[in-house]
Amino acid sequence: MSEVLTPALTSKDFVTDQEVRWCPGCGDYSILAQVQRVMPTLGIPKENIVFISGIGCSSRFPYYIDTFGMHSIHGRATSIASGLKASRPELSVWVVTGDGDSLSIGGNHTIHLLRRNLDINVLMFNNQIYGLTKGQYSPTSEQNKITKSTPYGSIDYPFNPAALALGSNGTFFARSLDRDPKHLQAMLLRSHKHKGTSFLEIYQNCNIFNDGAFEVFTEKGSKPDETLFLEQGKPLVFGKENNKGLRLDGFQPQVVTIGEKYSLDDLWIHDENDIYKAQILARIHDDPSIADHLPRPFGVFYENDRLCYEEIMEQQIENAAKSKPANLNVLLRGNEVWTIQN
Repeated sequence: MSEVLTPALTSKDFVTDQEVRWCPGCGDYSILAQVQRVMPTLGIPKENIVFISGIGCSSRFPYYIDTFGMHSIHGRATSIASGLKASRPELSVWVVTGDGDSLSIGGNHTIHLLRRNLDINVLMFNNQIYGLTKGQYSPTSEQNKITKSTPYGSIDYPFNPAALALGSNGTFFARSLDRDPKHLQAMLLRSHKHKGTSFLEIYQNCNIFNDGAFEVFTEKGSKPDETLFLEQGKPLVFGKENNKGLRLDGFQPQVVTIGEKYSLDDLWIHDENDIYKAQILARIHDDPSIADHLPRPFGVFYENDRLCYEEIMEQQIENAAKSKPANLNVLLRGNEVWTIQN
């Protein structure tokens, strides 16, 4: 009997018949296109891929990618995805969320997903604004940001998504941009490849309410000097002529010119498995006195191999079943029982 071959999938197989309804020029279009390009390369049947979203512009995503999906409720996509992955571990589960959805009302759920380490891929679109509700400041908006809800400027100190992920004992954090398709595709593949919760922050331009927030990192004239693309085992080099580098002076990152006083051998060599250096990369722009002189890191900051929550849970269930049969009545009654008499 001849084997039936499954036709190879293409990006068109992941396009739905729904009208894509984002503002013209929105960065979400590029992110959707890169995800649709990457999905066929994963070798996963479409019926085993699920996209779950919360609320926000980014959360329309499940309508526009032809897989199973769910447009859930504000901030709770991570909780729904956790339940799905725990019950159906064979599925490839993706969470699409925004900085407001995942770090404000959904902040608590996000940190617990990261620490539990279910094998779920989180794509967080960060535009530093609330777009769907028309331009209020978000948890990642910079201080003194003037918006409809902060007419005199925001006094809140913004969340740092990288530091939040690492502080939650996350096992994978990476950053990319909507306007760098090749890099974004590479980071999507790395996120999928990671066994555990991958957290990918994507700088996404909201051209209506926060246009140009990341312009220095995407424009041809400024990008080489303002961005630092991390590559495993390679020195941290950047600049229009690749003549600038980053070295560590103790724990303090320092920009140097290659060839003047320092060579490539003196530069910081990136190690994705070094949690301490990952913390420095995550906090590199927290100090305003030096932030303007340092490039913004993009790529994989940190990756750690740790057992996934669903694997441990399955093993625990198997061990419990071997020891003695479960008895729900005994569990509910517990050790403390009172008899109430009339």
